[in-house]
Amino acid sequence: MDLKQLFNDDDAVSPVIGVILMVAITVILAAVIASFVLGLGDQTQSATPQASFSFDYDTGSPNSLSVTHDGGDTIQASELYVRGQVASGTNVDAAWSDLSSITEVSAGQGITIDGTSGSVGSAPDGTYDIRIVYEAAEGDSSATLGQDSGPNA
Repeated sequence: MDLKQLFNDDDAVSPVIGVILMVAITVILAAVIASFVLGLGDQTQSATPQASFSFDYDTGSPNSLSVTHDGGDTIQASELYVRGQVASGTNVDAAWSDLSSITEVSAGQGITIDGTSGSVGSAPDGTYDIRIVYEAAEGDSSATLGQDSGPNA
């Protein structure tokens, strides 16, 4: 047996690598097809809506904060929350749907946070820190869409 011929004989290398690659491609292709057939491909993450909000603090009687949806995607009112603090450290955590009778929040619609709303409280001296938070109905994601602090915060 010639030792040089043993090191130079690579006839079996190419077929073995070819078979391994074909098996790998088949397994990957089967996994992709199975995920779509079983409906796993349709379960993509719901995208966070894009929306802008404006905040207008009014020093009238009673002092109030108006939050208005300026533009962007229409959002279910039950998926929007008003969170933060108003005067004297009162925490605010209310669904938009609790503060308004609308079910979908679109451009031009808003709410007013003042002493007459009862559930939110007031900011008599302009001290507030409010965020508008989107929470998906499934509860798996949230994002702050807008926030504002009072002039005396």
